[in-house]
Amino acid sequence: MRAWQISSFGVDSLEFVERPTPTPGPGEVLVGVRAISFNFRDLLMIKGLYNPKMRLPRIPCSDGAGEVVAVGAGVTAWRAGDRVAGIFMQNWQDGPLTPARAKGALGGDVDGMLADYVVLKESGLVRVPEHLSFQEAATLPCAAVTAWNALATGDLKPGATVLILGTGGVSIFALQFARLRGARVLGISSSYEKLERARGLGLDAGLNYRDNPDWERWAVDQTGGEGVDLVVEVGGVGTLSRSLKAIRVGGTIAQVGVLADAAEPLSIAMILHKMARIHGIYVGSRRDFVEMNKAVSLAVLRPVGEEFHWTQAREVLGRMEEASHFGKLVLTVE
Repeated sequence: MRAWQISSFGVDSLEFVERPTPTPGPGEVLVGVRAISFNFRDLLMIKGLYNPKMRLPRIPCSDGAGEVVAVGAGVTAWRAGDRVAGIFMQNWQDGPLTPARAKGALGGDVDGMLADYVVLKESGLVRVPEHLSFQEAATLPCAAVTAWNALATGDLKPGATVLILGTGGVSIFALQFARLRGARVLGISSSYEKLERARGLGLDAGLNYRDNPDWERWAVDQTGGEGVDLVVEVGGVGTLSRSLKAIRVGGTIAQVGVLADAAEPLSIAMILHKMARIHGIYVGSRRDFVEMNKAVSLAVLRPVGEEFHWTQAREVLGRMEEASHFGKLVLTVE
């Protein structure tokens, strides 16, 4: 089989290699990978910033979709030709996250999806919605499930207001899922072009924070002085203080990302005064993925992204580092 592997840390050190094609053992499934998508975690992993003690070599990437090629002894859930995607954490089937369930994350604890064949557990796969291409299905395991669970933390009612930061994969999925829930969506970006594209997906109002840096005040103004119900927070410490100012009293921040460095100290008093709920989101379980796929199928929702050939992995990672993309970055395996 062919694969990209991290032999030493750094995007330029990512190697395209030949490995023996694996054979599925008992309870395992061999998947022919047809498409892969990148997350910011993958970039950090490849650069050695996520887990500098990770054992190498390692095949990166948590997100991919393809067809079942063969199954091992005892496998009953899948057969050759089934269209599937891997789940982010192979051991997290249902219920709350525990240390044991957190192990087995693809592209980190174990080899990931950036190969043309992978072997995964029978329980480590989900069936992908029929209306999606492999490229679209490959965007779901991390970013879509994360966005799905981020919105669930806010217990949103129709007419609630959601604020998304930027136009990356999680933010665009959050926009699409929030619209399905009947929520009003505000968004910020450094690009007027991206804001216009987001409006085409249902964004109600957008702000370019390069020209108007006080986006938290704008969000409050957009809600008649009350503040938003939920912020899908992808920035981290660099934007959390502003997100706290943007929410209403009793509002929720779904903390899903660590993209920005700290710009100002975090105000504990603000958390108290806003009676804020800050909920960390670490993707989700297999059950979350299955339930999300039901909504995706019923709504005939189509993920948004940019497609490339998988031999362009290094160049696509560069686009991610520049934050020049909109939605997901997807690689087609051929």
